[in-house]
Amino acid sequence: MTAHPRLSIGLPVYNGEEYLAESLDALLGQTYEDFELVITDNASTDKTRDICHEYAAKDSRIRYIRLLRNIGAAPNHNYVFTQCRGELFKWASHDDLYARDLLRRCVEALDERPDVILAHADQAVIDGDGKVTVPYEYTLATDSPRAPERFRSMLFEPGGDDFYGVMRADVLRRVRPHDSYHHADRTFVAEIALHGPFHQVPELLYFRRDHPTRAERANPSVRSRCVNLDPRRAGRLHPTPRLLAEYVLGFVEAIRRAPLSAADRRACYRHLAAWMTSRARPGAGERVEDRAPIDPDLLTVSVDDLVAGREKRQA
Repeated sequence: MTAHPRLSIGLPVYNGEEYLAESLDALLGQTYEDFELVITDNASTDKTRDICHEYAAKDSRIRYIRLLRNIGAAPNHNYVFTQCRGELFKWASHDDLYARDLLRRCVEALDERPDVILAHADQAVIDGDGKVTVPYEYTLATDSPRAPERFRSMLFEPGGDDFYGVMRADVLRRVRPHDSYHHADRTFVAEIALHGPFHQVPELLYFRRDHPTRAERANPSVRSRCVNLDPRRAGRLHPTPRLLAEYVLGFVEAIRRAPLSAADRRACYRHLAAWMTSRARPGAGERVEDRAPIDPDLLTVSVDDLVAGREKRQA
C-alpha cells in the first residue's frame, strides 16, 4: 500500500462472518489497486475479528480497527470515514459484492469530469448464494447541472444507491454526518447532491445482497431500524413521530447548509413542500424502494464472471 492511497474504502461491520470474506475478496481483487481498506468492527461477537486479522495479515492495504463497544451503525459509518486518508472515499458493506472494474470505472469518471462529485454504477440485487435476482435501472436525474433538479429527483423518483458510490472526500467533509433517524441515508445523499452532479457508470458492477439478516429485514419497524443505527434511539425521547419529523427536517437543513444561490434554495424548498403535500395525501406511502427491473435477460448474468475472488474462495 502507498503511504497516501488515492482512494479510501471504509467498511463498518458488526457480526458479518457469513459474507465478510466474500466481500473482502471482491474488494481486494479490484483492477484499481491504489486504495486503503479501513475496517471498523463494531465490537462483533462472532468470527468477524478472526476473518479481518486473517485478511490484514495477507494484504497491507487493510487496516483493522476494533471498537470496544457497539456504538451503532450510523456512528460507525461516520467513524470509519474519519480514519481514512484518501482524496476519494467509498463506503463498502460487508455483505455486498463488487465487480472487478467497479472502482476503476468510478475513479475514471471522477478524473474525466472534475465537476462530478460522486460516481457509482448500475446495480442488481443478489441472494444469499450470490445469484442475481433483480437488476435495476437507474432513473434519477442526479447528473443534472441544476441542483434543484437533482434534489427534486431524489425526492420523487424511486431508485438509487448512491450512498455506496465513490465520492470526493472534501465534499463529504462539508456535509452533515450520517444521522440515525428514519431514512437518514436519503437526506444524507440528497445533501451531497446539492453540492454537485453524480455520474452513473452504465455497467452492471455493483451487487447489493438481500438476505434475512440484512439490517433492513432484521429490523422491520421504524423504531428498530433507528435503534440499530444508534442504540441511543432506544430511549423514550425518541418516539416514532420524532424520528419521522427529523427525516423531514433533515431535508430542510440540507437545503439551508448547501452552497446554493438564493433562487436555487427557494426552488429546493418549493420541491420539498410539494413532496410533503404528496406524502400527506390519503394512501400515499413511502418512496418505493424497489425499482423497475430492466431487461429480464440480465437475470442470467454470471456474478462469478464479474467478481474477483469467488472462484478461488469456492474452490
